[in-house]
Amino acid sequence: MACPLYKLLLFTALLILQLIATCKATLTANHDEQQDNAIRQVSSVDWEVTYDPPKLNMDMSTTRNLTLRIERIVKADLEDIRSVQLRSEREHVAWVENGTIVIEPLVAAIAYNGSFTVVANFLGQTSFFVELVRMNGTTESIKSSTLPITVIRPERVIDHVFTGSVILLISILYINFGAALDVGALKQIARRPIGPMIGFVCQFVFMPLLSYGLGHLLFPENYELQLGLFFTGVSPAGGASNIWTVALGGNLTLSIAMTTISTIAAFGMMPLWIFTLGRTIFQRANLVVPYSRIAYTAVGLVVPISAGLLIQRYCPRFSRLLVRILKPMSVILILFIVIFAIVTNLYLFELFSWQIIIAGLGLPLLGYCFGFLASTLMRLPLADSLAISVETGIQNTGIAIFLLRFALEQPAADLTTVMPVSNAIMTPLPLLLLLVGLRIHERTKRRAENSLIPKTETDPVVATPE
Repeated sequence: MACPLYKLLLFTALLILQLIATCKATLTANHDEQQDNAIRQVSSVDWEVTYDPPKLNMDMSTTRNLTLRIERIVKADLEDIRSVQLRSEREHVAWVENGTIVIEPLVAAIAYNGSFTVVANFLGQTSFFVELVRMNGTTESIKSSTLPITVIRPERVIDHVFTGSVILLISILYINFGAALDVGALKQIARRPIGPMIGFVCQFVFMPLLSYGLGHLLFPENYELQLGLFFTGVSPAGGASNIWTVALGGNLTLSIAMTTISTIAAFGMMPLWIFTLGRTIFQRANLVVPYSRIAYTAVGLVVPISAGLLIQRYCPRFSRLLVRILKPMSVILILFIVIFAIVTNLYLFELFSWQIIIAGLGLPLLGYCFGFLASTLMRLPLADSLAISVETGIQNTGIAIFLLRFALEQPAADLTTVMPVSNAIMTPLPLLLLLVGLRIHERTKRRAENSLIPKTETDPVVATPE
């Protein structure tokens, strides 16, 4: 079965790479067009623009009044100007009602005062600016006329319930990990660590680099989505990987060992990637890297896993109970986070686009393919290759959401969450298709084998002479 499976995964990888190449060409064309449209020529007029308030922080679906004052207006400046208007860089975030500015060419050095209504539409950040439209149709922006606007979601009780539930479930899951940690098995694996070493390289080298590259490819100007995808890529393996490994006929012992190693290694590898490669995304997004918050969160996860180790040491009966519920707890955690996140944050689907869907599907699918190919090249058994493949592709999206919620301020925390949610929804699809394909292949193979067995005819009874 290894040869058909290898061909299937290789074909899938080539298909995804071709799809990404097509997406890149489309995105490059769209990006160039958007850049051409977005480039604003700075006007030479020396008008002084001030706003009251100087910046706006608004809740979604609210309005605010804004006062605009323009000074140093020279009469000669108005001769070649068709219109003056107040505009938003990202109108889907916030826009201004009737932003036309009417300036009468009376005398030089007059000042303009106007009041406008700002409508906060959706999460994100934008800037307002004063735009001049010349008689020939060209547009110019007034230098130093930018007004920063941030739109966030209003705090709700259900948001606090969701955050508290995630903390509780993550803590329980890590207590279970500590109780299930088999130190003896880890020592045995350390003697022949080829499988876990391949898994470690795939999980903490390939996946972070893949998520970083996919983010730049699919979201060249959306740094929040780049950050959300990168946080997903640097997360450890998810608990559901053990269940899928069993379903696909992989090596369960190796899968559990890799999940354990991945969870422990994440305490060092996640901050390492976030504080190095991830810092470039923070800088481009003009966000401050939350070193202390990420460090506190990582240290905070050490407490429950240490509690699990203590339970294993001093309460073995209770520890065995925790081990039995580890798998269902992992499934419950994943389902709860995905379903609760969708129900409480339906606005996330307004952000969904074909790029987000491809990113959510492409990250695990390419992870599956790379993990399988890497382990196959190292001549590992098929069961081990399947385990490494599944472990590589399945990310612990709960940890990613947990970090993003606590590490970032609003609205970045909400905007980045869409990527791990998309990843959690799309991750099972390739495995489900592979499982169905394997079942069909097995049935076809059994039927073919049965058809090759010759039918035996009953030998005729020969009468014996008396």
